[in-house]
Amino acid sequence: MNADVDISTAVLETPRLILRAWEPGDLADFYEYCSVEGVGEAAGWTHHKNVDESRRILEIFIAERKTFAIVLKESGKVIGSLGLEELRKGYPPEFDRLRGREIGYVLSRDYWGRGLMPEAVARVVLYCFEDENYDFLSSGHFDWNVRSRRVLEKVGFRPFKEMEYRTRYGTTEHGQQLLLTREDWLRSNN
Repeated sequence: MNADVDISTAVLETPRLILRAWEPGDLADFYEYCSVEGVGEAAGWTHHKNVDESRRILEIFIAERKTFAIVLKESGKVIGSLGLEELRKGYPPEFDRLRGREIGYVLSRDYWGRGLMPEAVARVVLYCFEDENYDFLSSGHFDWNVRSRRVLEKVGFRPFKEMEYRTRYGTTEHGQQLLLTREDWLRSNN
């Protein structure tokens, strides 16, 4: 079952990052990283063609209140996003009584390889399990997106099932759905 989400007042911190709700003033930073070819495509959407496209999507992020802006502390620059998305279909019946969400994320190519996304995901996992009392989180990646798989593995997600993902740019990609339960997370953090 999809857990309720409203991150509009949440401000999460890590040693290098602040995760907070999106603001209209974030548009330039948002467009800067979303317009780079390959960034969105790794997450199943096409890179933004113009600032108006970014503005429309930013307005959706603000209205839906389920996507964090990832802000670099040292500069105040928004360098990515991390959303708590609705669960895909296909979970076994025992998940019907559990509360969860699917994590989706993207990071500016300029910041790849620095360990920032595992840091952000780990902080949101803590928020979901401790503050929001979720039972589980899931996330997926395309088979060829090794970086995304490594982010999830570093945080403790484990393979759950193989998936076919229909992208927003019209392709079907094979991938993996990974899962992290609250119990597994508590075990590994004690």
